[in-house]
Amino acid sequence: MARTSKAAAAPVVAEGSVPTALPEELERWLQHLQVERRLAARSLALYRDALQRLVALSGEEGVALHQAQPHHVRGWMAALHAGGLAPRSIALILSAWRGLYRWWGQNGEVPLNPVMGLRAPKAGKPLPKALSVEQAVALAEHEGEGDDPALAARDHCIVELLYGCGLRVGELVGLDVGAGEGAAGWVDLPDATVHVMGKGSKRRSGPVGSAALAALQRWLAQRASMAASGERALFVSRRGTRLTASQVRSRLRRQALQAGLPTSVHPHMLRHSYASHLLQSSGDLRAVQELLGHASITTTQIYTRLDFQHLAKVYDAAHPRAKKKDG
Repeated sequence: MARTSKAAAAPVVAEGSVPTALPEELERWLQHLQVERRLAARSLALYRDALQRLVALSGEEGVALHQAQPHHVRGWMAALHAGGLAPRSIALILSAWRGLYRWWGQNGEVPLNPVMGLRAPKAGKPLPKALSVEQAVALAEHEGEGDDPALAARDHCIVELLYGCGLRVGELVGLDVGAGEGAAGWVDLPDATVHVMGKGSKRRSGPVGSAALAALQRWLAQRASMAASGERALFVSRRGTRLTASQVRSRLRRQALQAGLPTSVHPHMLRHSYASHLLQSSGDLRAVQELLGHASITTTQIYTRLDFQHLAKVYDAAHPRAKKKDG
């Protein structure tokens, strides 16, 4: 919970909210949090909400708060989950309850903490956001608007390598021109292969498609007009020095906006799109794992969920038995 820099003397109510009375023993604890722990008004409001839920749930079962047992709390937690509360919200509520019973225990008011050891349900991992094939192709084929030829060629090449090779943004900006001594990564044009230093300082290599190779050759023809003398970075800024990850993100958002994409695009979204579209076409999870440089296949398996999501949409749109009949 956030803390303020000094104790507040105002009532324990978030600014702009309507105070809701709690039993005096609970109000005393909130006052302790406000004065002794110096919790911010927003944090106190969250604690108050958690206590109101505790009072309501215990009251429904006729359980006195000082007599609550772990099985009671597990039931109340299950009720919160069944009511649609997110795991993170339940975790916050349990934290507040745990703190209350800990305080009571320190004051000798309860023999045990019925919340100790209980954990909220695990939150499901969100699916990575990926572009559709059509959106990815539209972005990759988009030529920069209003830029000089060098910037347009550079940004186009960046998109082609991110989407065409599944590179992380750190791997992209770490690319050098050629495999010189100490190079973190480079593209071997004759061999159509990109070599990068991935997570955990692990090297990996991957194929570079014809579209990305063509974009790279166009950029290399323009790079000399931008790069500072002696600069080894493949991608450089207007100042002639190595492009940063932040600059890539900014330019990519601009590219996506110009290309008419309806969503904000970031570099890792193109890596997700690369993996998802490969899996949709090939079904070869092990190959996708190798290309992404994942140490564990479990990390790669999340894209099977994206693949199933895509197939489900196709089914819903196309299969005659998927559509609900009118009436």
